[in-house]
Parts: sequence; C-alpha cells; structure tokens
Amino acid sequence: MEPDAFKRAAAEAAIAEIANGMIVGLGTGSTAFFAVSALGRRVAEGLRVIGIPTSERTAAQARCLKIPLATLREHPQIDVAIDGADEVEKGSLGLIKGKGGALLREKIVASASRRFLVIVDQSKLVDRLGQKGAVPVEVSPFGWPVVARALENLRGKPSLRLNPDGSEFLTDGGNYILDCSFGPIDNAETLSREIDSIPGVLEHGLFLKMASKVFVGAANGVVQYPK
Repeated sequence: MEPDAFKRAAAEAAIAEIANGMIVGLGTGSTAFFAVSALGRRVAEGLRVIGIPTSERTAAQARCLKIPLATLREHPQIDVAIDGADEVEKGSLGLIKGKGGALLREKIVASASRRFLVIVDQSKLVDRLGQKGAVPVEVSPFGWPVVARALENLRGKPSLRLNPDGSEFLTDGGNYILDCSFGPIDNAETLSREIDSIPGVLEHGLFLKMASKVFVGAANGVVQYPK
C-alpha cells in the first residue's frame, strides 16, 4: 500500500467516530484532506454536523463537499477535532504539527475541542520528537529576525519558510513561519515553554498532551493509540 492509502484508512477510521449534531474541528494538510473528504461523504449520506475549519484551504474543500461551516465565535466549544501530524512520539503521543502552515489555528481549534483525534501514516511515528524534521514556529513578520536569533540561542537552526518563487510564506493570519531544527528533543515540555517565552512568537508546532487518540494507518491496518 502507498502512504496515501494509509492516510486514507486512518482518516476514515477517525471519521467513523463522528456522530449526528457534532461540532467538528477540521484540520489542514495532506492527511486532513482525506478526513474532510470522508466527512463530506458521510454528510452526503445524511450526517448532520457543523465544521470549524483551521485554514482557508480546508474551508474551500469543505464548502465544495457541502459541509456546513461556522466560526469559533458561534461555537467556542468543539466536540471533536480531527487533524494530521508531522511527527507522533510513540510513548507520550506528543506531536509536531505545522508543515501545512496552519499551526496557530490548528492549536486553537484542538485546545477548544473535547477530543482531539490525530490521523497519520506509520512513517510519522518517532521515538523522540524532532527526530525527522523541524518544529514550525509562527512569528510576527515585524520581529522574525529577533525570534530567529532567540531560537538559535536555544540551540535551534531556524529557517524562514519561503514559497517556491522565493517570496516569504504567509499564513492565513499574515504571519511568517520559522522552521527550526533541534534534532531529537530531550525535553519537549521545557522547549515548549522556552519558545513560548520569546517575544514575537505567536505559536509553535509542539502539540503536547493534546491528542486524545492517534489513528495510525499501517500495512496491517489502522492501529489506535492508546490501545
């Protein structure tokens, strides 16, 4: 099976937990795309839900699938949010998110949800966060050089995210992203607090103690954690 097949299987397993009348947080990224698609099929079959999208891209997909949408102002309490992750730490179920560029909105929606369901393929499982990739940090464009220097002082290697044409990548909120490589992170909670303390940081991609359940698409089917 290809990675996309694993992602699709995990997404469908998570969407199976959605019930009539729920307010559902809709994530952003390649894996969340499959979840929104699966939810759209269930809505077409008669499921009644309201979606809270975490990006304009996800909102556009949901509208095409005729999923009713609302805002956090209308529904500040969400029943369940479903999203992907760039890394999942096997023991703690801590996450790195933000490769899709929507980490600020994703963390707001996840924190407002009674349950946060995470969907990944088996390649995203790691022994320690930071093992495979960088930690995205969303920052104010005004202060990004200062934030980059502060991240370097935390032994990180920040890189300003760019578009293919070389222009600065902008989030839906008009912010920059610094992708900061730390290597395998010894203490993610300490690093999270240190990044939070930097003026100019709006949010970062360490999602710790937030996942209620992780659905992992693998060659032997979908495995759920905690088991």
